[in-house]
Amino acid sequence: MIRHARVLPVLMLAPLLLTACGSEKAGDAGPSGPASAPAAAPGTGELASRAQAMGVAPELVYVTEAPGFTLAQQSVGVLGDEGFSATWVDGGTNALLRLAVDRGTITVGTCPEQPVGDMPGEHTTCERDGKAWYRTGAGRHEYALPEEGHVVRVSAEQDAVPRDVLRAAALAAHRPDAAETDRLLPSAEPAPATPVERGDLPPFGDGAPDNHVDVGG
Repeated sequence: MIRHARVLPVLMLAPLLLTACGSEKAGDAGPSGPASAPAAAPGTGELASRAQAMGVAPELVYVTEAPGFTLAQQSVGVLGDEGFSATWVDGGTNALLRLAVDRGTITVGTCPEQPVGDMPGEHTTCERDGKAWYRTGAGRHEYALPEEGHVVRVSAEQDAVPRDVLRAAALAAHRPDAAETDRLLPSAEPAPATPVERGDLPPFGDGAPDNHVDVGG
């Protein structure tokens, strides 16, 4: 007995084909599909303009963080010729964390010669800790991280900030993003001048001062 195969109409095949083709998630790309574009580095232009307005080299601007510490905005400024420095304060203990970035390098030979916390004439001890140097001297301790052409330092008083907190703050130091730049650096635009009100200017005429002299001078 010969059975005839049933042929589905074209109109019935179309939904089946669409269902099969749509089983992949929308937006899924195969191995040859285009990769998503990486996000652009935020705040680069603004960082450069704000840093240069302060006299700081943009590549030397860093920011850090530590639990309980907040940025002391008035501490942000120039270090040396074009370096950068800022201080974070613990609101509970008033302990200070100082971040300083400047040109130069630090090696096993030069580490003992560089004072901790800009305290010349004091004995400095150096201990290697991963890629960083742990340094002590003059009652202060510091983590120094050599970067390409500059050194990032985070320092504090030894009896005010534990070493593990200091180390974490040093390792957390990084280049600021757009939001961090806005909080860290003052605007490059000069503040608008506040007009001075003079009490001797009349409310009519051309606004010239009233220099009227009474009878008798």
